[in-house]
Amino acid sequence: MHLFLPYLLNDSQTIYFLFKFLVIGSAGTGKSCLLHQFIENKFKQDSNHTIGVEFGSRVVNVGGKTVKLQIWDTAGQERFRSVTRSYYRGAAGALLVYDITSRETYNALTNWLTDARTLASPNIVIILCGNKKDLDADREVTFLEASRFAQENELMFLETSALTGENVEEAFLKCARTILNKIETGELDPERMGSGIQYGDASLRQLRQPRGSAAQAKQQCNC
Repeated sequence: MHLFLPYLLNDSQTIYFLFKFLVIGSAGTGKSCLLHQFIENKFKQDSNHTIGVEFGSRVVNVGGKTVKLQIWDTAGQERFRSVTRSYYRGAAGALLVYDITSRETYNALTNWLTDARTLASPNIVIILCGNKKDLDADREVTFLEASRFAQENELMFLETSALTGENVEEAFLKCARTILNKIETGELDPERMGSGIQYGDASLRQLRQPRGSAAQAKQQCNC
């Protein structure tokens, strides 16, 4: 298992939340290259098939809040599926990756999606990524077809290139923004076991107490 070191923070920065992310999809779709491009801001030239899982983290600004993304890149080969499935538990978000030049990787998306929603959480926020956008001349899956798949399965969708970096950062940030919006609207509860969300600072938990809880406490103590 390879580890990418997280970005260093200034003392003044407060991490509001930690989000657990997955990068899932068939072998050879460029999942590790996407992670490397996002963490290191460069293309991973000597990329071999992932054995088990790789981990990386990066601190990002999402809607004015500092959020740490903890990202698990899972092996796409069938022989590692029993190992990688254990990492699905408690994930808040996922990049579901296929290769636009490989019909086979696109056809496997339904199985990967089922695993994510069954093993991680029914509420997991997923963005579909059609990777290798730079190889458009060899395309086997049209943008329109993948867009329809995303719409039918309530997924966000972008085509990305780990080689050029196109839409790589946007894919992670779009997923993170959606999670943050769902926290703010109450659709996602960071306190729920297995939500894939943690508070970066214990004091932030107190600030997010449900409205009316203070009044209820006052009634209970008969003050």
